[in-house]
Amino acid sequence: MDAIEVIVAKRDGGELTAAQIDWVIDAYTRGEVADEQMAALNMAILLNGMNRREIAGWTQAMIRSGERMDWSALDRPTADKHSTGGVGDKITLPLAPLVAACGAYVPQLSGRGLGHTGGTLDKLESIPGWRASLSNEEMLGVLRAAGAVICAAGSGLAPADKKLYALRDVTGTVESIPLIASSIMSKKIAEGTGSLVLDVKVGSGAFMKTPERARELAETMVALGTDAGVRTVALLTAMDRPLGRAVGNALEVQESVEVLAGGGPSDVVELTVRLAAEMLEAAGITGKDPAEALRDGSAMDAWRRMITAQGGDPDAALPRAADTMVVEAPASGVLARLDAYAVGLAAWRLGAGRARKEDPVSFGAGITLHAKPGDAVKEGEPLLTLHADEPARFGRALEALAGGYEVGPTAQEHLPLVIDRVTA
Repeated sequence: MDAIEVIVAKRDGGELTAAQIDWVIDAYTRGEVADEQMAALNMAILLNGMNRREIAGWTQAMIRSGERMDWSALDRPTADKHSTGGVGDKITLPLAPLVAACGAYVPQLSGRGLGHTGGTLDKLESIPGWRASLSNEEMLGVLRAAGAVICAAGSGLAPADKKLYALRDVTGTVESIPLIASSIMSKKIAEGTGSLVLDVKVGSGAFMKTPERARELAETMVALGTDAGVRTVALLTAMDRPLGRAVGNALEVQESVEVLAGGGPSDVVELTVRLAAEMLEAAGITGKDPAEALRDGSAMDAWRRMITAQGGDPDAALPRAADTMVVEAPASGVLARLDAYAVGLAAWRLGAGRARKEDPVSFGAGITLHAKPGDAVKEGEPLLTLHADEPARFGRALEALAGGYEVGPTAQEHLPLVIDRVTA
């Protein structure tokens, strides 16, 4: 078998055999298939697609390229959640300890931000002392101590995906649903969780801009999880405006702590509780009310145990940016629109995100929203506060925000927070 044979088969609209898929993933991981050959195959997949059998085979081949984690030593069910990413999406932070407080173990492997979307690990690393890199034994220890762990995936987990992900990023093939779905699900299945809830974002601040594309991705991922024996469900949720009132690493940690303390923005609380209920149902845990676990302090207790077990200080002061700039409401009326992508891009330019994976982030940088779409505003009052360590960044952030918000007589129509639910 050779790479050209596989490329030509998919280029001409054919189905790849199981043997072809297994060979090309293994050979690429070992370096036998060159980057330019895999790039050509990725483009052929983007243009011609894959059927369910091919996507399942591609996913399983990537899982087999590395280790598969095992939580069978634990005495309670495991549940995990994955978000396709957005602006102000800090939901993992309160969600993992909340679900742990309700009786499930939550082994959560998370990633870093790239471009306008934030990364869970970047947010948590704003907590002094907190460690993202843990061995499998350390993960198990944190789970037993706190019920939840949020950390980086080790190098042994789906190494084929790491190579493919980097290649897709520089070859214009990121948007392929078969490649997105297999990338996400190879890591999640290899992670060894018993059940999985997917939060598939929809809107300007998400990779999937329309409910139709998001539903196709959700259905593909749910099928992959189900075929692999993982109880999987997906929610399609809104990302046409930012989640919550904080965008940026330390700012989002602070807002997450407010949610765990029984407060916080209503949309963050609503989505956290809804996803927790889905995770508990998927794990087979009944009789637990996630909203009550936020009210009674048990979720906060789990958060403090989790942060402490990973070397962090839950009482330490969070980083603050050196400079701030207030953006005032241009008129009186209603905040009619606040575009998620514009806000995410502005936060990135302020230093909250990175252009390349190796770039550093500013933990204190970001944006505080003083109004949400539908809120009444008065001319000259604060609409947004920009946070940056370097004042020179404010100009480009303001450019990103230009046209990204409107004040008018009424709010524009926006997506419901939870758009749809997808099951097998």
